[in-house]
Amino acid sequence: MPDTSLLESFANPHPKRNYLITHTAHEFTSVCPVTSQPDFGKLIFRYVASDLCVELRSLKLYLQSYRTEGIYYEDVTNRILDDLSACCRPRWMEVESRWSLRGGIDSVVVTQCGDVELGRTFARNR
Repeated sequence: MPDTSLLESFANPHPKRNYLITHTAHEFTSVCPVTSQPDFGKLIFRYVASDLCVELRSLKLYLQSYRTEGIYYEDVTNRILDDLSACCRPRWMEVESRWSLRGGIDSVVVTQCGDVELGRTFARNR
């Protein structure tokens, strides 16, 4: 089971300003719950912090705790969003997972929480 106690946060140095933070994990691994084969993906985290930001070393360790977890793409993407948003309570957050090709099919899952209008503002300006 992934270990949420690994996640840490730190004080946002500019809590009154809306600014986009993007982190990308290029080598995420979990396990297919049906075949027990490894699933490889890239995770993209975008968020507008409130009072806290996620600490990157803790994020790396947390993500590594999924390496032996049998979990569907949709579930892992939403679970990570839930855990990260609980850790840093952002104004808005989006987690996008892009999965390596398997059986001729590639998959992308995008989920978000918080102020969706704020997220749209940043999406238009990317």
